[in-house]
Parts: sequence; structure tokens; C-alpha cells
Amino acid sequence: MEPLRPDARVLLICVARIGDTLLATPALRALGAALPQGALTVLAHPGRREVLEGLPFIHRLGSIDKRSAPWRGWLPGRRYDWGVVYGQDAALVRYALRVCRRVIALRQADPALNRRLTRMVEPAASLMDAVDERLELATALGIAPQGRRLAYLATEAERQRARALLHQRLPGVQRPIGLQLQSFPTKAYRDWPAEHFQRLAQRLLAQPGTGIAVLGGPESRRLGEDFAARLAPHFPGRVTSLAGGLPLREAAAVIGELALYVGVDTGPTHLAGALGTPMVALYHCRHRGRWLAPREHPALAVIEHPAADAACDHTASMAAISVESVAQAAERLLAQGAPA
Repeated sequence: MEPLRPDARVLLICVARIGDTLLATPALRALGAALPQGALTVLAHPGRREVLEGLPFIHRLGSIDKRSAPWRGWLPGRRYDWGVVYGQDAALVRYALRVCRRVIALRQADPALNRRLTRMVEPAASLMDAVDERLELATALGIAPQGRRLAYLATEAERQRARALLHQRLPGVQRPIGLQLQSFPTKAYRDWPAEHFQRLAQRLLAQPGTGIAVLGGPESRRLGEDFAARLAPHFPGRVTSLAGGLPLREAAAVIGELALYVGVDTGPTHLAGALGTPMVALYHCRHRGRWLAPREHPALAVIEHPAADAACDHTASMAAISVESVAQAAERLLAQGAPA
């Protein structure tokens, strides 16, 4: 296989959820570093491309999805020397084959499509680190990793607005703590009970200068409002809910300004990992932190479900993770302060 030239034009397609998009950023960093005279173009899901905005190793950022892909790329000529495609949507692979001279992708369901690939990468036969799994498509080009830390970049304007919002909603609070109560609905078994979060919040609010901001998307709006309403009378001015009220990049900027983030396994938890926010992350036994937790994070506590892997299924309740174990990890990180 012809090696990747430093002046190559490379197209990478990653159409995925927020967390999976962020898990691919170490591979993007490695590709960008391998192209000092070339260019890396990334096409992401239209609703998630903004998590990649501003990253210095991406030269051009656009969007695509499996519905629009069949209509694109029919003009003659190949615009890219190489294409790298994540996932197993055949429409995205066919698009890459139309616009790239060579394409690397995971094995697809269609054998005829696999025969057209320059290099086919077999899906992992067993569980492995999620970042390393995504790096395999980059290393198939002979590229060395450039670290495994997730990447996200908030602008200074976004950070200033986040600080102003936290000051407005939590006046006088020096150490804002974000709580991500929910994953997405199809994997609700990964959620820690709201009652556990409430007991944790009461304990953390006993710390001087702390306040609580409940995080989450529109699906968490009611839960966040109810959660804050139960605590606010006992801790006036120190509890608020931002769930469902912020666009993605504004919510990310808020996470970047927190003294501590505590959350279940979902997109904002990956954002906290990319931003380097001190964090406690809770993982279900079907989705272990040893495979999914942020790598090379300066201030991270991973709390795993206590069930053995062999005894685990989706009915294993996250209530088995004790409030005490999460509180101790959170208090330890608060005592350490912000990472250098």
C-alpha cells in the first residue's frame, strides 16, 4: 500500500453521537500531524460537527449524513488522495469511494463494497479501549498516535459567556459543580438514581463556596427543574438547573468553567474529559470506564459498577454504586483544586 505523503489531501468521515465523535479526536490529531504540507478535511454529522470546531489539526470541517451522501460526489475527478470512514453506513463509504482515490474503512456488510476498499480494517473482536479502537483506522495508514487525550476547544468569547452565566445563576459561588443526571433515553440503564444525586448534592453543598448546576439536554429539563426545586429552599442561590436551556457549545463552555463535574456515561461526560475539567464519571458494567473513560486526563475519578462482567446485563441497577464512593472521590478532587 502506498504510504501517506505529508502533502496528501485526506478526507475523514465520522458520523456519530457527541461522545463517539470526541473519541475520534485523537485519531484526527494523529492524521493532522502527519500532513504538515497537506490538508485534513473532516465531515461529521450535521448536528454534531460543532464539537470539532476550532481544532487546529482540522483544515476544513463540513457535514454529511447517510441520507445526503447518495446525492453527493458525482462530479468527475477525485478530490482527495485518501478517505477514512468510521462506522458501517454503506452510503458514506460509497460517497468516499466517489471522491477519494483510496479508501480505508471498517469491514462492511456488502462484500462487493469491501473489495473496493484499499484497506479494510476488521472490527475489534473483543472489547478494547475506545480511543485505541478509533486510532486503528489512522494507524492503518502508518501513522503514529499523538496522544490519547480527547480534544475540544472553547473560544474565549464562549468561556466569558459561561463565566457570566454561572455568576448570574449561582451568585457568590466560587466553586460551581455540574451534575449530569441522565444518559440518553435508549440507554437509561446507565443513569444513577436521582435520589443518589440529591444526597451527593447535599453533601457537596456542605463544602464552603460550592454551588450546583444541573446539566443536560431537553430530555432532562423537567428532571433538572424538579431536582433544583427540591434543593434550592435549603441552599438559596446555590442550586440551579441549566438542563435543556443551552445550545451545545454554550453548555460545553459551562462544563469547562466548573470546579468539578459529576456525571453518568454520556456525551457531556466526554466533553468534560476533553476539556480537562476535574471530574467523577460513573460507568455501568456493560460499558466499563476502563474502555470508555477519558485518557490522559489530569483530574479524573472513574467509578465502576460493582457487578462482575459475567454477572452483568442491562438490568443491573446503577443504584449499586454507593453515594459514599462518589462523594469521597468528588471531595478528593475538590480538595486538590484545579489541575495545573
